[in-house]
Amino acid sequence: MMTPIMQEFREIETCIECSALRQIQVAEVFYYAQKAVLHPTAPLFDQEAQTLKPRCVRALKRIFMLCDHDRDGALSDGELNDFQVKCFNAPLQPSEITGVKRVVAEKLPEGVNDNGLTLTGFLFLHALFIERGRLETTWTVLRKFGYDDEVKLRDELLQNPSFKRSPDQSVELTDRTIEFLRRVFSAYDLDGDGALRPQEVEDLFSTAPSSPWDDAIYSDCAEKNSMGGLTLNGFLSQWALMTSLDPVKSLAHLLYLNFPGDLASAFQITRRRRIDRKRQRSQRNVLTCFVFGPARSGKSSLLRALIGRPYVDLYSHTQEDQYSVHVVEPIGGSKKTLILREISVDLVSHLLDKKDALAPCDVAAFVYDSSDGLSWKQTSDLLLKVTAHGESSGFEVPCLLVAAKDDLGPEAAAISDSARVCQDMGMEAPISVSIKLGDTNNIFRRLVDAAQRPHLSIPVTEAGRNYQHYKQMVNRSLVVISVGAAVAVVGIAAYKVYLAKRQSSN
Repeated sequence: MMTPIMQEFREIETCIECSALRQIQVAEVFYYAQKAVLHPTAPLFDQEAQTLKPRCVRALKRIFMLCDHDRDGALSDGELNDFQVKCFNAPLQPSEITGVKRVVAEKLPEGVNDNGLTLTGFLFLHALFIERGRLETTWTVLRKFGYDDEVKLRDELLQNPSFKRSPDQSVELTDRTIEFLRRVFSAYDLDGDGALRPQEVEDLFSTAPSSPWDDAIYSDCAEKNSMGGLTLNGFLSQWALMTSLDPVKSLAHLLYLNFPGDLASAFQITRRRRIDRKRQRSQRNVLTCFVFGPARSGKSSLLRALIGRPYVDLYSHTQEDQYSVHVVEPIGGSKKTLILREISVDLVSHLLDKKDALAPCDVAAFVYDSSDGLSWKQTSDLLLKVTAHGESSGFEVPCLLVAAKDDLGPEAAAISDSARVCQDMGMEAPISVSIKLGDTNNIFRRLVDAAQRPHLSIPVTEAGRNYQHYKQMVNRSLVVISVGAAVAVVGIAAYKVYLAKRQSSN
């Protein structure tokens, strides 16, 4: 009865006959029930294929690399003993180590070499434990190294360092972390071509549950070479983007890559943007630009130009936020990483429903088709909405107007109206670009420059100008009142001194 059931439903781990009346195998029922919860088979082993599951293999590979202290690709007798003590609090006798390696060598010759137990042998050994029903051995190892029941690092391991911050603060990688990532890149660039092919990226993250860049937003956001390989700049840029969007995810994958030392030294939280504005300088190394504009204005082409992609004449409507990220070197300054976030026109209202919507934004670009008057009208409306939101929320941002498609010839009404708007709102004149002709007019450097000087290039609405005028009047009144009060206090004090002297003279 049991065999056909277990063959048809491989996920069933145990079938057992029992009798409460006759007290037959009652204790075993509870033993196997407990075992199914504490040491389940499903996350580790594929019953159909009779192999370890990919996530289990990735976790065990990371553990193997952590225990291979001399990095020779094998666990020596000493390393095997250290592993045993860490996981099971008991050393291995020399005869036991010899026995383990002999079992592996008999079944899998490549599982052992002159240096010790190889990764292949290590994985084989755990598969053997599981096949023989000793799942508690593998689970003990995984849990000792911080894995949960889903074979991912436990949440508490990802809470240090804390990423608690204000909405207008961001998280960046430190120089130490960037240097570590450079070494990782070089180690996995096996063909030495200065780029990581998709398979090399997969190998790099082979100790993580999966590649963190499988998400759609990372699919085409950074610089690649002509063969589709991720360049070093592209690699570091994607790490910067991931850290900005999801620092906990970045932390987890640094752990999966076995980042050495204290993780608190891996990240830094930037100064608040409000303070940057008061001090008239941004100290950030990673700058985020929100790209607004109506459909067909050229937003996506601008994002593609940042990472060196060729111009595409075929229009495709952007329905979700898209990202591009690349290193930009401003004139007379150090290199900065610029993140362009394309805001779909369909999502602007939803975005501005949040009070702190503009808090992550260092600079905003408003793109319009300079040959289309309607495109300019829609963009000017967007500019007013975003500026008003910044004034009401306190998260004002520098803004630049980008007159795209300059090769088509600008529309006269758009030129005159944009000049008027720039004058009224205190903005720079629109920056003309033609992505099709390859003329970007230094737009990316200019965006970085505007972001680094956050007190400039901030547009002002009429309501905002009136409010500023009102504040200035109030401040002046307070100054007059405070000066008058001070004069009165001094006068009273002088009068009291005068009376005291007069009385003493009498």
